[in-house]
Amino acid sequence: MSYSVREVSAMLGLSTGQIRAWAARGFLTPERDTDGGLRFGFQDLVILRTAGELTAAHIPPRKIRRVLESVREQLPEGRSIAGVRIAADGERVVVRDGTAVWNPESGQSLFDFSIDEIAEKTKPIALAAVREAKAKQEDGLDADAWYELASDLELRDPSEARDAYEKAIALDPSHVDAHVNLGRLFHDEGALDLAAKHYRAALNIDHDHPVAAFNLGVALDDLGRLSDAADAYRRAIELDPDNADAHYNLAGVLERSGDKAGAVRHLTRYRALTR
Repeated sequence: MSYSVREVSAMLGLSTGQIRAWAARGFLTPERDTDGGLRFGFQDLVILRTAGELTAAHIPPRKIRRVLESVREQLPEGRSIAGVRIAADGERVVVRDGTAVWNPESGQSLFDFSIDEIAEKTKPIALAAVREAKAKQEDGLDADAWYELASDLELRDPSEARDAYEKAIALDPSHVDAHVNLGRLFHDEGALDLAAKHYRAALNIDHDHPVAAFNLGVALDDLGRLSDAADAYRRAIELDPDNADAHYNLAGVLERSGDKAGAVRHLTRYRALTR
């Protein structure tokens, strides 16, 4: 499935000149049609979207080019820069790949100086609270208390957080937010089937839970179950029509499923929501 320069321009809001210029810089892998025109795949669209967002954030073209070159060198062999999130944070550019966050120009990790530092300081307090809660369990600690403890533990000790969420669910199987958060922890660990199980449980409890619907779509997408993922993303969009990420992810699923028109429609909506 490929897209012409004009189609890409309409979807991403880039000029045809900008698109051709980025293609000439070697970051994209366009093909040529029978008339010699450029045709771009979905991975190319991801990179072009990144370049467009950085340009809109007033990052100079030379710096964007330098950042993309650095990211390509820093990623493991076979890992495409289309698979990470590159965004402007004020005047600097940051790269996010899962839980890792770094400055591509210096290569310096940024995670340790923000969330990780806070988590380290709060860990003793959270663990003490869990020990106290376990000691009081026979006295009737309720599901909400276990949920709150789990939320406090997530950043620093995911395994303890998972245990606390499971206790919350054991006490109250209808605790929808515990299911969503537990699903996310399993998702982060790569246990996609378990993640999907808890997202589905959350939706069975609350059919109108937009986060559960979107997260289920991501899990099914990661599992390669494209049809089911598309249904989940559509439900997320039905519940929250302005969910730009749902539109973008659905476009990717539809593109891989051969529905070019659907992919273009949702990419266009994504562009309208993020311009």
